[in-house]
Amino acid sequence: MIRDITIGQYVPGDSLLHKSDPRTKIILTFVMMIFIFLINTYWGYLLLTLFTALIIVTSNVPVKFILKGLKPVIFIVVFAGVINMFTIGGRTIFEFGFIKMTYEGVDMAVKMAIRLFLLIITASMLTYTTTPIALTDGIEKLLGPLKRIRVPVHEIAMMMTIALRFIPTLLEETDKIIKAQSSRGADFDSGNMVERAKSFIPVLIPLFISAFRRADELATAMEARCYRGSEGRTRMKQLSLTRYDFITAAITAVFMAWVLAMQYMVF
Repeated sequence: MIRDITIGQYVPGDSLLHKSDPRTKIILTFVMMIFIFLINTYWGYLLLTLFTALIIVTSNVPVKFILKGLKPVIFIVVFAGVINMFTIGGRTIFEFGFIKMTYEGVDMAVKMAIRLFLLIITASMLTYTTTPIALTDGIEKLLGPLKRIRVPVHEIAMMMTIALRFIPTLLEETDKIIKAQSSRGADFDSGNMVERAKSFIPVLIPLFISAFRRADELATAMEARCYRGSEGRTRMKQLSLTRYDFITAAITAVFMAWVLAMQYMVF
């Protein structure tokens, strides 16, 4: 499961999304996340799913790679769905003692699952099509007005990007530690859920040591390159809006307006 987490990884490409300005992609990502919660009909979810599929196809990001990133959250989605089915009141489907399943609960569970999957795919597409450096520059530019009140915008953007970039690195390190301990007789697969969770405790110590070592190496490397934060910093590539950004923003805006209009007209 650890190897299935793909968020934070960059997939090189030459698509419209890859060419778009990181600021445009960050803003559109947050807008799409809000838009997902505004939709409350299956017709709207169908259109949104088709639009997401179109984005995936045009971005040239492998579909298997994206589906792989959804595997770790399947258990959470199923667990939350079961809780909703048996705790939300409404018209009864069946009842056995204190256990009661309702139509409203099933409806809420299905919609919540769709929302979670779409949210994860939308957030992942941002990192799949944006390099860590471009993502840092985009976040810093968007938070630029906060510099007037002495907020360390560059440092915040750098920390956010490093944390996101280190997700796949730490997951890879965790996988190596688990394999090393398994080869020495450690058992991570047998027993109930509590016992399996306890078996991962010995993994935490070497993982923390590895994380601190990598952080120290990164700090040393940055200092060796005379990194001093935003002070006197220049950029080889300046961010600028191009026709790709206007095309991407226009397509997204037209789609959202159309779906909202169809949702209220049809339902």
